[in-house]
Amino acid sequence: MKEKISRLSATEKALEVIRELENKYGALMFYQAGGCCEGTQPQCFEKGGFFPRMNDAMIGTINGHEFWIDRDLFEYWKYSHFTLDVSEGFGPGGFSLETPLGKTFKVQYKLFTPEEYENLTPVLRSE
Repeated sequence: MKEKISRLSATEKALEVIRELENKYGALMFYQAGGCCEGTQPQCFEKGGFFPRMNDAMIGTINGHEFWIDRDLFEYWKYSHFTLDVSEGFGPGGFSLETPLGKTFKVQYKLFTPEEYENLTPVLRSE
């Protein structure tokens, strides 16, 4: 049986920021909304600081922290691998825990091949 393909990864720069946030806040979670004031930038919260809506998708974990995506945005991006990265500067929302560090999480996307898409890890849906 083939090993399942992950929908999510993180760059070393993103992992460094995550470790810094873990040291300060403890358990974290990520949520990527579908627009409005935060755009489509992933937001980092203390675990339990944001509640996914019904049928939002948890596509994986980074350093053990859940990464949730808005249900409508997931339908649009379900054929893509998400790589969490970080850049210098302030993003559009300002609600995310990395904002006081002068950083912004962002996602880079890569489309799965048809073969990869058939062998992806399943998503968890909120109820």
